Amino acid sequence: MPGYDPAVMMLLLVTLLVPTVGILMALTPFLMRRGEVFAVTVPTAAQTDPFVVALKRRYAAIVGAATALFTAAGIVFSLMGNERGIIVVLAGGTIALCAGGYALMLRYRAKMQAYKRSQGWTAEAQEAVAMVGEQPVPRAISLKWSLLYAPVILVTVVIGIVGYSSMPDMIPMHMGFDGTVNRWEPKSPGIVAFPVIIQVFMAGCIMFSHWTILKSKKWAEPGAPATSALAYGLFARAQSIFLVATGVLLTACIGLTFQLSALSVISLGQAAVAVMVAIVPIVVGSIALSVVYGQAGSRVFRSMQGSERLLADDDEHWKLGIFYCNPDDASLFLPERFGIGWTFNLARPAVWALLASGLLVTVAFIVAVMVLV
Repeated sequence: MPGYDPAVMMLLLVTLLVPTVGILMALTPFLMRRGEVFAVTVPTAAQTDPFVVALKRRYAAIVGAATALFTAAGIVFSLMGNERGIIVVLAGGTIALCAGGYALMLRYRAKMQAYKRSQGWTAEAQEAVAMVGEQPVPRAISLKWSLLYAPVILVTVVIGIVGYSSMPDMIPMHMGFDGTVNRWEPKSPGIVAFPVIIQVFMAGCIMFSHWTILKSKKWAEPGAPATSALAYGLFARAQSIFLVATGVLLTACIGLTFQLSALSVISLGQAAVAVMVAIVPIVVGSIALSVVYGQAGSRVFRSMQGSERLLADDDEHWKLGIFYCNPDDASLFLPERFGIGWTFNLARPAVWALLASGLLVTVAFIVAVMVLV
């Protein structure tokens, strides 16, 4: 395995994280469902409206320019070896792109709401689809696929137990951007358990995400119920497969490389290189999946005929464009309004119970890690 090159690693971090966030943010308006523009419900035919097209292009240009600026700054800092500058770009740039992109979305959402009123786009009746087609619609893969995490975690445990006697007395735990180890911990059972705890926590989080896909409200467009339901099913299936595959890859890489570095088979720097290499297909795959399928499968059948009619309008339930609150909807999860993936129905008490449970589990994980190391 190649050694740790600080300059290359810093450059890779900058060119992976910042552009990925920025590109996905810039493309978001083009990846949403046909009946939505900046989290505003519109007739599907409105996607070709000159005002709508210009608004989306303007949003993409602004976010794209900001992404290019932060990426360029990160590259300059990387080449200079300026660790503080890189951290500012990675953390500050990513937050700025997310927060700025969201703020810009709210601004354009207000413009779309005003344009919607001026065009008189209102739903005469709230049409919905309960069941479509005679053939089974594709769906996310079974949660049983999460059993793939078991052998990965088991191998990590076995390596730690078998190799414990061969581990040095002091285990490297952290290093700076220059590749110098700046934190060591005495060998102990807790050190062996450390990567396993991380693996279990990661697997649990990814399994929960997988479960939300399975339990989510199924999207179907009233104007094209069978086709859109099929598109959503293909989207959910692709997302669940990608989630399991990348989850197993990242979980295995993080756990196994740490154990191998503890055994001095590889250095901590080489372990970091391995993790970064594993992240590359995850980043590339997430962008590709978003572009190919769009949110809820919106890009699967782009040739579907648009309609001038507004068949359903649930704007009142979407607060600030992204927070869904509908006490009359029994669904706990549903596709996001602005972004790729799923969100919560915050009007359901069960959702708040799940969020509170997740917070407790996260706190327990942090405490466990602090106790172990």
